[in-house]
Amino acid sequence: MDLKNKKILVTGGNGFVGSVVVKKLIERGVPKENIFTPRSKELDLLKWDDCVKAVTGKDLIIHLAAVVGGIGANREHPGKFFYENIIMGVQLIEAARQQKVEKFVAIGTVCAYPKFTPVPFKEDNLWNGYPEETNAPYGLAKKMLLVQSQAYRQEYGFNSIYLLPVNLYGPGDNFDPDHSHVIPALIKKVADAMDAKQNYIDVWGTGFASREFLYVDDAAEGIVLAAEKYDKADPVNLGSSMEITIKDLISTICRLMNFNGELRWDATKPDGQPRRKLDVSRAEKEFGFRSKVNFETGLKQTIDWYLANRK
Repeated sequence: MDLKNKKILVTGGNGFVGSVVVKKLIERGVPKENIFTPRSKELDLLKWDDCVKAVTGKDLIIHLAAVVGGIGANREHPGKFFYENIIMGVQLIEAARQQKVEKFVAIGTVCAYPKFTPVPFKEDNLWNGYPEETNAPYGLAKKMLLVQSQAYRQEYGFNSIYLLPVNLYGPGDNFDPDHSHVIPALIKKVADAMDAKQNYIDVWGTGFASREFLYVDDAAEGIVLAAEKYDKADPVNLGSSMEITIKDLISTICRLMNFNGELRWDATKPDGQPRRKLDVSRAEKEFGFRSKVNFETGLKQTIDWYLANRK
């Protein structure tokens, strides 16, 4: 798909990932006026009529809008996370089909994988078990967009693809402690402790769980490459293929921020999924995607951005 003359809707286009996707589209020669990024106060994607308005006259939909958060937010709002994510996605795909949109890019989540998935996670293992309990409602809501995409391709010939990004991080991330993911949450904790001259931070879990992280710029590049080059029913992982324990992650953040205080682990709090590391070979084979940003470099840029912008 040559994107230059396409009219493109990016839901969540003013957010953390969406704003970088928009930047990538413009770099590829898409005129700014051809990219539509309505905010929720303009178009509420929980309402059918607003979904129809959003997709009408568009050639490509990149659906990034989502209700997301860390373990705490997922445990507190499982109903909201399930309902709002599934309703937005299902209505947008159906509206796009009715309006004969050329292509739909549905963004899933690594939380859709079963709790105990052989490492590295291969796309073929997506259905071999139930997701980790703390984020299962969110993960399953997003997983249903894969089912819908494949069903619509089979029945209507609708070109909807499905991407599975791993945990993302980078400048512009959400640092609100009620909704942030692990990297911004930890950066904020360390910064707050240093401000308060506190010689410790409290951390959830045991630190033994592992995660893979993908820098936001890499994620946006993968999404745009898939929009250009991928047209198949099979889901595709987007990741960096690195793996780090939460304990090592926190140690790295503390070192980069020159914090030498104590880490106080609260093992009564959940670790979440035991391990996360993706097999990313399909993305490279199908549309030439490989992450470029070194993890520590990306982490340093995220820390620097937060310290410069937090006031």
